[in-house]
Amino acid sequence: MSPKETAAFLGGNPVFAGIPARDVESLAAVALEEAHRARAYIFMEGDAPHWFYLVRSGHVKIVRHSKTGKDVVLELLGPGEIFGGVAVIEKRSYPASAQATEPTVVLKIPADSMIALAERHPAFIKEMALMIGRRLRAAHDSVASLAVDPVEARLAATLLRLAKREGTRSDRGVSLPFHLTRQSLADMTGTTVETTIRILSRWLREGLLGEDGDRLVLTDWEGLSALAEGGAD
Repeated sequence: MSPKETAAFLGGNPVFAGIPARDVESLAAVALEEAHRARAYIFMEGDAPHWFYLVRSGHVKIVRHSKTGKDVVLELLGPGEIFGGVAVIEKRSYPASAQATEPTVVLKIPADSMIALAERHPAFIKEMALMIGRRLRAAHDSVASLAVDPVEARLAATLLRLAKREGTRSDRGVSLPFHLTRQSLADMTGTTVETTIRILSRWLREGLLGEDGDRLVLTDWEGLSALAEGGAD
């Protein structure tokens, strides 16, 4: 990607919307593209925050490793989404690990350049705060769901949330535009992969879900919504 294309990519992100073009171009000049294979780690929890990242293509999951050895997926991020930003601005280590879920390309910008930008442009900090607020609300909803909702409701709500954000509509329903492994879905909903496989297999038989190659299709939106809201067993 050329510096001009990189500047256009950055400029299209709401976080950089209030930044003068010359400053966006300066960031583009020092930004690097980095390709990662599926399941490769981009950084690990506790690493020094040397880079500010954006997903260029593919998907990245943000993971915390528990003391019991079980991974907890905090977020699944798609093209255009930022990660590692708070650690860079606060000059603290990354609080979680970032792992590619499929072949993924990220754009990374040196921390010093981002800190200098934040000091010159308070609007950038404001947009970052709004982004963090949205993610915190989503995280709060997820934690509340883990505490009180049955597994079926959590799985249905997660699929609906991903489909609303990135799904593509067709005659069959709404397709997820990426391969979501049963393990990743289990980690996102706080259950086991065996339980996830069993429930998804049943939903496929019942017609709530379909498959398009290795991608899930939400074929019965109303049925899944009823499950997510606790309106069905």
